[in-house]
Amino acid sequence: MANLTTAFDNKIVDHVHGKVSFTMPQLFIGLSSTTPTIAGAFTEPTIGTGGYARIATTGASWNAAAAGVAANAAALSFPASSAAWSSGASALTHLCYFDNATATGAANLVMFAPLTPSVTVNAAGITVNFAIGAISDTQA
Repeated sequence: MANLTTAFDNKIVDHVHGKVSFTMPQLFIGLSSTTPTIAGAFTEPTIGTGGYARIATTGASWNAAAAGVAANAAALSFPASSAAWSSGASALTHLCYFDNATATGAANLVMFAPLTPSVTVNAAGITVNFAIGAISDTQA
């Protein structure tokens, strides 16, 4: 199950109540070695280190939600690592969805979900891939 962050949830609530218009963000998928919080705390590999970069997605990357569930409609891949993304054998345990390719502030984290199974990128030549339908986001 994906969790919306408080910052993003507030944007939706403000939009529903006519306070602000809502612009749908482009989503960028990243990874975290800790469980993110709804306040926006997370531990992402440093962008650019070992070739780590977030995956840019578009609306075409996702199926329309049905019964509160949306899945990836396209295969998604992180670039192959050129070195470790996490120190030692630290597992990357969560997917993080950002509204920016590189910004790391709490306000840029939109939502997050557990990554099952977790992955460890501790050397060069490792590619993290998601086949069509492998990412399934549910909102309760």
